[in-house]
Amino acid sequence: MSAVAMSPVEIGRLLPMMLVFDGTGLIDAVGPTIEKIAPGLVGRSLGDAVRCIHPAIEGRAGAFRAEAGRRLRVELPGEMRVADGAVRTVFRGVVTSLPNGGGLLDLALGADPMPALRRHGLTARDFGVIDPIVDYLYLIEAHGLLLSEFERLSQRLDQARAAAEAAAVTDKLTGLHNRRAMDAYLLRLSRQRGRSFGLMQLDLDYFKSVNDTLGHAAGDRVLEEVAVILREEVRAGDMVARMGGDEFMLVFEDCTDADLLLAIAERMIARLERPIDWEGHDCRISGSFGITLSDYYDVPDPARLLSDVDAALYEAKRSGRARATLVRPDKAA
Repeated sequence: MSAVAMSPVEIGRLLPMMLVFDGTGLIDAVGPTIEKIAPGLVGRSLGDAVRCIHPAIEGRAGAFRAEAGRRLRVELPGEMRVADGAVRTVFRGVVTSLPNGGGLLDLALGADPMPALRRHGLTARDFGVIDPIVDYLYLIEAHGLLLSEFERLSQRLDQARAAAEAAAVTDKLTGLHNRRAMDAYLLRLSRQRGRSFGLMQLDLDYFKSVNDTLGHAAGDRVLEEVAVILREEVRAGDMVARMGGDEFMLVFEDCTDADLLLAIAERMIARLERPIDWEGHDCRISGSFGITLSDYYDVPDPARLLSDVDAALYEAKRSGRARATLVRPDKAA
């Protein structure tokens, strides 16, 4: 079958970026890709629909036929309908004369096809199977897949790094911060001039008897419940850490009201004394608190703060347990 005997649809499958014009210069048919790039060209005159910028020729059928076989540079003014305000694509083109006095103008994207590909959403399906642009698109797709995989890998590495960093400062049993996180937090606060905070240390009373009589699984259950109580009794931004064993530390940033902190401690003691169920057994504990305030110190040194609040804690235990003791530096044991 000759090209002249083929239908426009059949020609379009082979040459998806072609325009067919008759002897009067009217466009009879366009390929599907040209229709996608600049719709509505069929029925328009060649001069209105196509502008040959090199060589500069008139938009008549005869003028285009006279350039048959020559490499042309062409613009489609109708492309502006698709991308208003965008710079039109410069196509490469070649004309083949047809027996009816018309011709077939076959177009291709230029050396930098990416803007047109992106602007019009063109894929490999929009080009002939032997068009070099198909290979280009496959390379772009492969490159995109590689970049996507690298991005996913980078995200997984970032997530793994964040998880490792979080695990390094988190107590595995309770989900609270650990000693490392607390030490870093206190050091940072102490170096910030003008920042005030309250420091509270908790040591559980009678916890050893729970471990000794019911086992460490019961003890773990108690520690998990203590963590819940502490979280619920402090503000969202307050620092709560398990320092190890049955010892906890709390920091109340921008809070140096001694009476308020004592009231919070008493409230937590009341909750800690409620029985904690473990496999039908009541685990009974309490808590002793030591409290100090950064405002008591000219320079709030973390080591001194921790030493003084520890002294306050053991004063509470010596005084009968289940109580909170506030200490000033000049009163610390």
